[in-house]
Amino acid sequence: MGKRVLTKREKEIFDYLITNKTTKEIANKLKISEKTVRNHISNVMQKLGVKGRACAVIELIKLNEITL
Repeated sequence: MGKRVLTKREKEIFDYLITNKTTKEIANKLKISEKTVRNHISNVMQKLGVKGRACAVIELIKLNEITL
């Protein structure tokens, strides 16, 4: 798989996810709807070819897209 870069918004969302924020908390912080947050997460999982947020986080760490 070639290196895929997260959009700025996707990175923001995953940075919040790894600090244990809920979809609702992320939506409130970014002033977007919960559905939009879920869509961004789904898009990232699809880009990475993984099922589940935890797998996406692991892949993003491996790709140095996010850090803990």
